[in-house]
Amino acid sequence: MSVGDEDGEPLSPMARVFQSPGTSCCIITMIGCKIKINADVILSGLNHNVSKHPRFSSKLSDDGLSWVKTKVNIEDHVFIVDMDSNEIGEDGESYVEGYVTRLTMLPLDKSKPLWDIHILNVKTSDAEAVCVIRSHHSLGDGSSLMSLLVACTQKTSNGNTASTTPVLTRRKIVPNEKTSWFLRSVLEVFSSVRLIWNTFVDILMALAIALFLKDTKTHLKGDMSIQSNPKKFCHRIVSLDDIRLIKEVMNMTINDVLLGVTQAAISRYLNNMPGNIRLTACVLVNLRPDTGIQPLADMTAKDSKCRWGNYFSSIYFPLYTGSETNPLVYLSKAKSNMDRSKNSLLAALIYSSTKLVFNIFGAKAGAILVERLFLNTTTVISNMIGPMDEISFHGHPIAYIAPSVYGHSHGLTLHFLSYAEKMVISIGVDSTAIPSPHKLCDAIEDSLKDTKAALLERGSVKAPSLKDVYMSLQKKLGRKKEQ
Repeated sequence: MSVGDEDGEPLSPMARVFQSPGTSCCIITMIGCKIKINADVILSGLNHNVSKHPRFSSKLSDDGLSWVKTKVNIEDHVFIVDMDSNEIGEDGESYVEGYVTRLTMLPLDKSKPLWDIHILNVKTSDAEAVCVIRSHHSLGDGSSLMSLLVACTQKTSNGNTASTTPVLTRRKIVPNEKTSWFLRSVLEVFSSVRLIWNTFVDILMALAIALFLKDTKTHLKGDMSIQSNPKKFCHRIVSLDDIRLIKEVMNMTINDVLLGVTQAAISRYLNNMPGNIRLTACVLVNLRPDTGIQPLADMTAKDSKCRWGNYFSSIYFPLYTGSETNPLVYLSKAKSNMDRSKNSLLAALIYSSTKLVFNIFGAKAGAILVERLFLNTTTVISNMIGPMDEISFHGHPIAYIAPSVYGHSHGLTLHFLSYAEKMVISIGVDSTAIPSPHKLCDAIEDSLKDTKAALLERGSVKAPSLKDVYMSLQKKLGRKKEQ
């Protein structure tokens, strides 16, 4: 769906689903700044940027079926919290986390465009101030909103230069030209048969999950009233170089590494649970042809293939839990499952099926389908590519970007976002099910350290090759800093 400027543009099917009671989701993004936030500068910057984007300057029609262009009063959307440090105490993190938790209990005002910004000039361990952005999921998905953020910011190293926005095209496997025609034909037939078979099995599994197949009840799952429960959020920043190092040595993707480390962390967190349990993650998949950050101008252009809005789906990833002494086992299992998922059309079919159900039976039925898939699984996991360079908004350098979501039927949500040579791990939880999300952050960070340590120990036999990989990454980082 491209974004138009005309009044009365109907909501897309996915936007209608996200407006339904059981699946009314908000994206919440915590942005840490390296300096105190000048509210007047932020207000001025927003006045120049918000009106340029139709979704952020439109409200819902009275019947909730279309977008209506409206005049945006920026002051109605920006809330400033500038408290004395004595009132907050030494623990700025707790104050920010408590503030965000209270926000999750306050619905967005549907008489205005569905977003707001909260400026907290509160010092935390990672930032001098925090900006909290809420936007309803019907406005767009994470890729859309990240493109908007990048379009409104500049490189910190050069205030007049836009941030580097990586656009990664999905890899296509091209047969070796030396392979005989007969062998290439056999391989293509085999690949097609495997694709059809995997898709068929995955569709049956997704139907089973939607109808009756539930995950094991653990400490990670909430109850039926989970959408209305308060949510807690926390984040952790780790080295992207460490993840790249593991990726290179293990010959896998960054996404494989993150899923493997997550499996190890959940196993660590559920150390008192029996090994034979069923845990499933909804792993979000960007359906756009390119997986990086799309330029905003392309995404909002009429008939654009990049598509602004909600153009994503999910696969259903079986989370392996066990008491493995070797952390690399978790990575190998994650890679095996993801390699299989890449040879399946499930994600595209889930998206098309939701639209089909919406068109035939209405938004309520489409929302019920999505809600059932959420209720019967344990967590949702998302991995996004963020800006390659450190960015700033009108002179405010950004230390980290930690996105999450609330309003859906999951007790645990995990978001990974790469930003300026860092990986930000953002965790959102139902506070009645998981009272301390920091323990999960600790488990993920410890699992990453254990994985790296296991590789270094194994690599001592092949020290030169491991050292070459590490030195290569250091040189790349050095060149980037010089630029």
